Amino acid sequence: MPAHPTAYTSTSSRSWGLLPALAVCLAAPAFFVSRVPWAGWALLAIGLIGAWLLSRRDAAGEPGAARGAGAAGAGVRSPSLLRDLSLIAVGLLIVSVIDLKAELDNLAMLRFTVALGGAVLVPYAISRWVYRDRATRFPWRGGGRWTAFQWTWLAAVLVLGWLILPFYFITSGVYLNWPVVDTPDLIARLFVGVGAVGIWDELFFICTVFALLRRHFVFWQANVLQAIVFVSFLWELGYQAWGPLLTIPFALLQAFIFAKTRSLAYVVTVHLLFDAVVFLVLVHAHNPGVLDGLFLV
Repeated sequence: MPAHPTAYTSTSSRSWGLLPALAVCLAAPAFFVSRVPWAGWALLAIGLIGAWLLSRRDAAGEPGAARGAGAAGAGVRSPSLLRDLSLIAVGLLIVSVIDLKAELDNLAMLRFTVALGGAVLVPYAISRWVYRDRATRFPWRGGGRWTAFQWTWLAAVLVLGWLILPFYFITSGVYLNWPVVDTPDLIARLFVGVGAVGIWDELFFICTVFALLRRHFVFWQANVLQAIVFVSFLWELGYQAWGPLLTIPFALLQAFIFAKTRSLAYVVTVHLLFDAVVFLVLVHAHNPGVLDGLFLV
């Protein structure tokens, strides 16, 4: 993969800024893993208050504080940690209002569409029309044509998914976290739902959460923080038991790939290929005999 320069330039790597960012990101496991809403609200409040206090310190020009636009160039306003964390907080709050249990009835699919869509669109709208800094973007093609390595990685994703996912879902029993799909209608709904959530994952966790954090922190810091949010969501969605051993590397790799390629199209393609295997495994697990011979388990 070519080493493209990142599209999101880090303007501050101050260690103090990591504390409010970590608090905001830790709200995700409070909402989606522990499922203690008040703890999530408290962590969001702590993170935003901390970012506000840092912004006041910076405005006062204390030693070590970022001095306005001078660090980024004359006439260019430095990104605001408070504003960017507030966008992440808004997205998390919107997602947290619904139960993320996988269901395939019309009401459940509508609930997912409104909540997950709002978690992407509302922060985007606030950034563009309220804050007027266009902090969230969705670079579809990004860095240009895909390289041979990128095509090879797509094939590797299919092979790795075929080897790992059936063993994970079936031996751990986590396939039971998804509804039984034993009719053509339910199978079609599962296919649409798995794919739609996969696309949303990249729009929110990578193009929103990771991109906003990358404006303030070096790559590895922003990547670890976004992975906390990404993996927490996947946990409540159903990737439980030893699922984090799969979802943590996946979340970290997706941000790495996006930083290198600057291509939303590519990370979405990777995710959809992985989810295509997830879909087939779920159909296989709920309907023994239907896809015999396709998987080793």
